[in-house]
Amino acid sequence: MKKRFFVVVACIIIILALASLYQTSNNTDKTNSNTNSNTNSNAFTDKTEMPATEETKETVEETLLIDKILSGHDEDQDGIDDFEDIILGARKDAANKPSYRSAYYRGGYPPEDEGVCTDVIWRSFLEAGYNLKDMVDKDIKSNTRDYKRVTESGGPDPNIDFRRVPNLAVFFSKTAQKLTIEVKPGDIENLKKWQGGDIVVFGGRTKHIAIISDKRRPDGVPYIIHNGGPYTKEEDALIYWDSISRISHHFRWIKN
Repeated sequence: MKKRFFVVVACIIIILALASLYQTSNNTDKTNSNTNSNTNSNAFTDKTEMPATEETKETVEETLLIDKILSGHDEDQDGIDDFEDIILGARKDAANKPSYRSAYYRGGYPPEDEGVCTDVIWRSFLEAGYNLKDMVDKDIKSNTRDYKRVTESGGPDPNIDFRRVPNLAVFFSKTAQKLTIEVKPGDIENLKKWQGGDIVVFGGRTKHIAIISDKRRPDGVPYIIHNGGPYTKEEDALIYWDSISRISHHFRWIKN
């Protein structure tokens, strides 16, 4: 009897142990299943949301391609088109960094390390083979009444006339192509009309003049090369200057 009793007790203990082991295993499987389910759910959420998030954050900056126009003329016969020579001359002035100084010079020309906005123009033209001073002086002498700034100053003065913005505006109005004074960022047709080597005049409260660069912003608006202080530089300033002293003239020099 005792032997049978111990056998029965042993069987009961084994059965209880197996039941407990099964219960533990079952709970573990459920926990793993829930964990895997949550993990898979999160993974699915990431897969569906991440592309949308990346697409929202991603910014593609496209640069407008504007056709480049050349003059088809090489005045100084150096193998470089006039427009490109004018830009080259302006960039040389920017590299030299002449300090802004408005003064009167006997003979007309300031030293290489000094200048104002108008000095960028004649230096650029000289690089292309044109003596802007001689051309301006000649036209003023022949047509003095056309130049209000000259008549108001008491008559022609070759030492300074070619370095005054109003006089250059009159001269180019008579000798160069007149183009749009509107600048429309992102508008290819409008921006085609703004080419490197062009001349822009700001005729508002602050008279200013600059060379249009062949370098552009991504939206197509060209840089300018000018001396508005403290020295000559090439920069993204066309829109800025238009905002403070409206564009009054836009010229393109074409040798007749």
